[in-house]
Amino acid sequence: MSVRLPFGRGAFFVAAFAFSLVALFPLGLAIRWLGLDERGLAARAAEGSVWLGALKEAQVGRAPIGDVSARLNSLPLLLGRARVGLARADEANPFSGAATISRHGFGFDDVTGQLRLGSLFAPLPITALDLEGVSAGFASGLCSRAEGRVRATVTGQIGGMNLTSGLAGTPACAGDAVLIPLVSQSGMEQLNVRFFADGRYRVELAVRTTDAAAGQQLIGAGFTQGNGGFLRIVEGSF
Repeated sequence: MSVRLPFGRGAFFVAAFAFSLVALFPLGLAIRWLGLDERGLAARAAEGSVWLGALKEAQVGRAPIGDVSARLNSLPLLLGRARVGLARADEANPFSGAATISRHGFGFDDVTGQLRLGSLFAPLPITALDLEGVSAGFASGLCSRAEGRVRATVTGQIGGMNLTSGLAGTPACAGDAVLIPLVSQSGMEQLNVRFFADGRYRVELAVRTTDAAAGQQLIGAGFTQGNGGFLRIVEGSF
């Protein structure tokens, strides 16, 4: 008894060969081809295929996220988007989320984990951003989505202030920037962090105080006095 296939043996081998090429497509080449490296996702090395790979010493901009697994999700491709899922199953320092890119936009979705900033926002001692379900993206140069929860870690003092309890807030769109407004527990300090599509950032730390001595310390730390408080601005490229 014989069974006839609905297509010839030659067609089967061609289809199998095409599938194997896609299945074995290198992850590093896919990241470069999609332009994710130009959008801030980089790594010292990319291993494995686009469907099941790993990024070694990965970073978002200049913020390291460490070693993560990476895989291209197939369903968003049908909608004209490329979505690369990132994950690290580490109980002490877990990370999960995805980098998404389309013809006119890009962004990061459902990110939970910590971005270690190091001296990125120096001289402000803001060393990390803890993200919880954060999504942020741009389309045609404008902010298209922003949501989730962010907490900033502050190590050391700022102009005599102790903000080691951190500042927290919810991201929002503000024209051409993703705005993260973070407020301290006392409500007397507010940190506004803006990220732009071209990789620039602007950090504004505003402090309200009526204590003259504290005001002098803030001025000595580079703050300028204005209506209702003191302001320190740091700008750079992420």
